[in-house]
Amino acid sequence: MAEVFDKFKELTIERRDNGVVLITLDRPKQLNAMTYGMHGELARIWDAVQQDKSTKVAVVTGRGRAFCSGNDLNNPDPDFDMVREIMDDAISIVRGMIECNKPIVSAINGVAVGAGLAVGLLADISIAAADAKLIDGHTRVGVAAGDHACVIWPLLCGMAKAKYYLWNLEPLTGAEAERIGIVTKALPTDQVLPEALRIAGALADMSQTGIRGTKRALNGWLRQAMPIFEHSAALEMVDFFGPDVHEARAAFRAKRPPKFPSAG
Repeated sequence: MAEVFDKFKELTIERRDNGVVLITLDRPKQLNAMTYGMHGELARIWDAVQQDKSTKVAVVTGRGRAFCSGNDLNNPDPDFDMVREIMDDAISIVRGMIECNKPIVSAINGVAVGAGLAVGLLADISIAAADAKLIDGHTRVGVAAGDHACVIWPLLCGMAKAKYYLWNLEPLTGAEAERIGIVTKALPTDQVLPEALRIAGALADMSQTGIRGTKRALNGWLRQAMPIFEHSAALEMVDFFGPDVHEARAAFRAKRPPKFPSAG
């Protein structure tokens, strides 16, 4: 394993044939729930992919039956400094995936929530299990959708669908996500990773200058939206210290529906 990947301890990184690197969220017993350490590594991995001369294409997936179930509930409640650090990492995940000029393919093999969903949908090509649940749960816990959604969902599915699903008015499955353009393909679960690796292999055999230049040019649309993204991230950070978040945490621990103060 190249030295560039040795520093990543909470992600499993495997070199495959022809310059394909497989990045696995590897906490299957916890449905790959995100620790703060894993979140930080996902903020840094894309620069490592970019810098590693042997890597042509990255594939990201989850071990077991989930892609990522969101924030690990055993994480401590963040204080102000920790929220700043989490937001910095969230911004780095988005910017890192956009600025990495090598193709990224996601194999969304099961439920994808929070920062895991961000990684799955910011990939250049996304293959999802048809029955996977794709959940941006920010509004459910009383904060603005700040980690990726405002920068890319309107481009993928249009503003009307983006608002509808980001407000969590209806569950979003992999099959429906394919229909409205959120993901590239939806397949039976056992076909998701093989198809992602097949596509990665095809990309690795193509003109790397052509592939990378096309990604960089197309991602100009996302770069134009970065002020929108920075705004959403700032709103999310402010919301973390509001009464709705405290109520959402209390409701979860008491296993009851939240009664958000802002709802009256």
